[in-house]
Amino acid sequence: MSLSTDDVRRIARLARIAVTENEVAESQIQLNRLFGLIEEMRAIDTTGIAPMPHPQDMLLRLRDDVATAANRREAFQAAAPAVENGLYLVPKVIE
Repeated sequence: MSLSTDDVRRIARLARIAVTENEVAESQIQLNRLFGLIEEMRAIDTTGIAPMPHPQDMLLRLRDDVATAANRREAFQAAAPAVENGLYLVPKVIE
């Protein structure tokens, strides 16, 4: 796939990006290189290759899933203007 300068101008207009003629030409070159790379990657046969969770073979250190912060709900709600049954009450704004 190859983009023309008109394609680049249209993409810029749709993205609401102001581009000069020099930027159109440079963007066309960069986008065509990117599409070329994508075509090269699509041409590679990946049949039978399992997806990798990370490009490097590494293990993550795991920790126990425990709550470490103290429950401070009472302290936070003490500063609230209105609280009921542990919930913050707010004024109705839509009638």
